[in-house]
Amino acid sequence: MVQQFSPFSKEELIPQEEKLEISKKKGELFIGIPKESSYQEKRVCLTPDAVNALTAQGHRVLIESQAGIDSNFSDKEYTDAGGEITHDTEKVYSCPIILKVEPPTASELTLIKSKTVLISALQIKTQSKKYFEILAQKKITALGFEFIKDADGNYPAVRSLSEIAGTASVLIAAELLTNANCGNGLMFGNVCGVPPVSVVVLGGGTVGEFAARSSLGLGASVKLFDNSITRLRNVQTNLGRPIYTSTIQPKNLLKALKRCDVVIGAVRGTNRSPILVTEDMVRQMKKGAVIIDVSIDMGGCIETSEVTNHDEPTFEKHGVIHYCVPNIPSRYSRTASISISNIVTPYLLEIGEHGGLENFLRFDKGLRNGLYFYHGILTNKSVGEWFDLSYRDINLLIF
Repeated sequence: MVQQFSPFSKEELIPQEEKLEISKKKGELFIGIPKESSYQEKRVCLTPDAVNALTAQGHRVLIESQAGIDSNFSDKEYTDAGGEITHDTEKVYSCPIILKVEPPTASELTLIKSKTVLISALQIKTQSKKYFEILAQKKITALGFEFIKDADGNYPAVRSLSEIAGTASVLIAAELLTNANCGNGLMFGNVCGVPPVSVVVLGGGTVGEFAARSSLGLGASVKLFDNSITRLRNVQTNLGRPIYTSTIQPKNLLKALKRCDVVIGAVRGTNRSPILVTEDMVRQMKKGAVIIDVSIDMGGCIETSEVTNHDEPTFEKHGVIHYCVPNIPSRYSRTASISISNIVTPYLLEIGEHGGLENFLRFDKGLRNGLYFYHGILTNKSVGEWFDLSYRDINLLIF
């Protein structure tokens, strides 16, 4: 009898117990929150309540002194919540996780250590190629607020700040119409026997919807223009009442502009907002009417718009008051900070529960969508095409 040769021993041929993946141990995060240095940026990423929620789970939060002061959060509130306060900016930027509202400036990038996790807005249209080259050189892992998706496929950070901008645009217009601000002396409000203020809203997105909602809530007459019938229908459904809606036809738009008291521009474009209101149209508007161009951060949808700031927010052209501040949510810094904090905090807690960002990225597709740099490798297609940089699919890097 010929003995057959086997490459395996008898013990190796015996069935073994299946080995399952061991779940990652809960990790302790060390988060640094620097004071925002960008012009007129008053927001902060985490409120004291959020810091308390994180420190209660064993995480550390290091906050630069006065980081929350412009949002009316004192250093004492942060220390009472379990946070640590420091006056050393460099120490904050040496933390393994950096949390900011605005993307870091060139000087701030030099303070960030290699292999740090950066969580902030990206604001792709304000960046340069050099910014991404530094991130690659330092092997940074970076997440952009505006790219993060929730379970429904929406962008929670973008929507939340758009809600603020839409509501704020109406409140600002109400202020500018008063005599104290050299307006027409008109008041938003359904005063018996007095014709309501007429508002034209350009754009049926989130900003336009909340501008229309706030205007109606204050008793104004609203006309909404958008070239998407679906968006117009969705706004009416969300408002729960029929309002005047129209596609953007020059004849109808000009007729509405001549009679309105307030125009709110809330139209977005792929690269730049389209010009919907020409200078000649503005010239035919009422004297003392108000234009709030919310889309000014993408060039503006009104031809006469020019970028202004919170210190000098308005200018007059052809007798029409223009308000063209790009960063409207920063005007309501405390509300905006709470809104951002509500979005970021649950993600930070989940990252800690999963033992770190890398492990959590495997399970959360929405957060993975927010990743634009992974250990110095660009993973965002939009950034790669915009700046002519090579990029990789994140799904091929983490699985």
